[in-house]
Amino acid sequence: MKMRKFGIITNGYKDVNLNITHMIADYIRSKGGEATIITEDHGEILDYEAMNYAKIPEGVEMLLVLGGDGTLIRVATGIRQNRVPLIGVNLGTLGYLCEVDTDSIYQAIDALMAGDYTIEERMMLKGKTPDNDKTRSALNDIVIHRSGSLSILQLHLYVNGEKLCTYNADGIILSTPTGSTGYNMSAGGPIVDPQANLIVLTPINAHTLNTRSIVLSADDTIEVEMGSRRFQRDEVALVSCDGDAIVELKVGDRFQITKSDHIIQIVKLSKESFLEILSKKMG
Repeated sequence: MKMRKFGIITNGYKDVNLNITHMIADYIRSKGGEATIITEDHGEILDYEAMNYAKIPEGVEMLLVLGGDGTLIRVATGIRQNRVPLIGVNLGTLGYLCEVDTDSIYQAIDALMAGDYTIEERMMLKGKTPDNDKTRSALNDIVIHRSGSLSILQLHLYVNGEKLCTYNADGIILSTPTGSTGYNMSAGGPIVDPQANLIVLTPINAHTLNTRSIVLSADDTIEVEMGSRRFQRDEVALVSCDGDAIVELKVGDRFQITKSDHIIQIVKLSKESFLEILSKKMG
């Protein structure tokens, strides 16, 4: 499909006056396409993290996301119900998700308008808070980690209702295949093809011999229960979805993680396979 109608969402901290954003929009229009700068409203720059993604203009065929991997991840979570394909334009440090940068953006737009691209579907996770008041989504990972105190956490892991193990650690990471090259990799977890359909669980600085990652089915229901290592039972952990802390866990609380019903579509221009790209990044 040849793309003609583009939406542009920009991290205003990385393109402060939207100069790059307007240059990209002007180029698209000069090629006969349509470009809507969704980050801008009556001359004011909107916060891309607080935008109402339900108001993306009807007919937009693809979203250009300007910023970095973090920007792309947050926009992906925000538009998960729209099923609009995304492509990241890197304005920051090198990442895994944003394959386009400012030097290659015009060639990328030419390729998109010529239909020379592929679309990869990426699974997401969803987490349910202990009081079931809200469900949060994550494209990269859900992390349960200590808060403030240097004391380690005791976390009981249940899969499909059965206890699997207990971790005494700084926390645990539950990662999608997309997120396997992020915090999961830094913590010693395995790198997974981003189009796979599974969940990776990796402990953070485990204080036992049980330090191995566990690969679970994407269809599993995972629950993490906050245990107690002290008589006072006053320990507190935080749950973060894609880096944003969302809820506190106290002793006895459980946080449930399952595969999300939503799929994120990531546009790819490179003809290189995941293994070829990985090989280059690993030197």
